[in-house]
Amino acid sequence: MQNTRRQLKILQAVAALVVAAGEAWGQEKQPRRIVVSIPDCKLALVEDGRVVKIFPVAVGAAATPSPTGSFTVIARVVHPTWFGPHKVVPPGVRNPLGPRWIGLSRKGYGIHGTSSPRSIGRPASHGCIRMHNADVEELFGLVAVGDAVELYAERSAEVARIFGVALPPQQVAVNSAAAADGAAAGQ
Repeated sequence: MQNTRRQLKILQAVAALVVAAGEAWGQEKQPRRIVVSIPDCKLALVEDGRVVKIFPVAVGAAATPSPTGSFTVIARVVHPTWFGPHKVVPPGVRNPLGPRWIGLSRKGYGIHGTSSPRSIGRPASHGCIRMHNADVEELFGLVAVGDAVELYAERSAEVARIFGVALPPQQVAVNSAAAADGAAAGQ
């Protein structure tokens, strides 16, 4: 009888482990994604629902805003060449793309380094997301083709949570007659 109880406890423990392993195996990992808050000029790498790192960025200027919406990474280029209007700039210190290009599924837009580091932290680009060169090299090593990229023009509750910023206060309608009554009643 002692032997049977021991065997039963072992079987129960093994069954619990198998169930836990099955649940863990069945749970889909949340994909890696890049989240950009345009008003905050910040980019976050989010993996498994957890913020891995936040970087300062430059976003599109008023005349050339960054696109908003959901995109994917479609290209990763080391030492990109910049093809501008009537001009081609090879890789190097004068290249406006810096040392890395992370191309988005929106043609012509990407996340890249810069030859103008003073632009970081403000709306200054032609629509792309600019990063300090060391930061884009770090991010480049952490992302892959197919990763999601989300660009937000406004702070949602999720954007505020990711970047640790406060949402703007909401206007609440007040019935002024009821408020006056409450004041008169000493409330």
